[in-house]
Amino acid sequence: MLLKNKVAVVTGSGRGIGRAIARAFAEEGAAVFLCARSQAELASAAAGIGKAGTAGYVVADLTKEEDCRRVVAAGREKFERIDILVNNAGHYGPVVPVEEYPLAEFDKVIAVHLRAAFLLSKLVLPEMYARGSGVILNISSLSAKSAFPWGSAHAAAKAGMLGLTRVTAAEAGRKGAGECALPGAGDRDGDVEGAWRGAGKKAGGQPQGTTRGISQYFAARTRANSRRNCARRAVSLLGAIKRDYRAGHQRGRRRGVFLRRCAASRFIRDAGLFT
Repeated sequence: MLLKNKVAVVTGSGRGIGRAIARAFAEEGAAVFLCARSQAELASAAAGIGKAGTAGYVVADLTKEEDCRRVVAAGREKFERIDILVNNAGHYGPVVPVEEYPLAEFDKVIAVHLRAAFLLSKLVLPEMYARGSGVILNISSLSAKSAFPWGSAHAAAKAGMLGLTRVTAAEAGRKGAGECALPGAGDRDGDVEGAWRGAGKKAGGQPQGTTRGISQYFAARTRANSRRNCARRAVSLLGAIKRDYRAGHQRGRRRGVFLRRCAASRFIRDAGLFT
């Protein structure tokens, strides 16, 4: 098993992509620690994962610094270590144009996507550096590179996560840890798509056509980039990191070179989203 004896913390794992990734990691031998805002969803996810492996969870609101610290502490208390961090938790926010976007909602979207990813990475990296191994996987989005109307906070947060990923990979690769980005397009909330349509009708004319185009595009993307496929890609990415590290180690090169090549060239090129 690829992840035997590894411990993975997966945020936003009560449902959707996070839940699928957690289950896929468990099937590969990892112990998984889940967090989300819903007790019921976490209990259901942990019960399902328990059939394939070992799982624990804690209810948390990652917009709060103390909850980020509590997630990491609870994960270590349960499994004694953290080898993998998956920053997946997210919130799309209002579907409105920039001039109508409430500042409080903008701050909330940035906090749950970007600020939480920064805080959690900051908390787990010292352990990974001390051990000389570890991976942080940030779930980004097509919105980070493509311009879709009425989602400014989500686009800004996801683009910020790509920047955070690049910088942390440059720093962490030399110390034995790796950071990569995985596209998460296709796991949209039905309420968001409905709001898009509503925004298009309100705007009238070409924006409405744009909204239809977005909906049709995502409907097509869902099959190719489903939750299960995203989870399989996450597992494949970790396998690629492991293989590239071994190759680099045998040739006496720095691990960071191979981690960055894997993240920036191999996987992202194959995904076809961020090049």
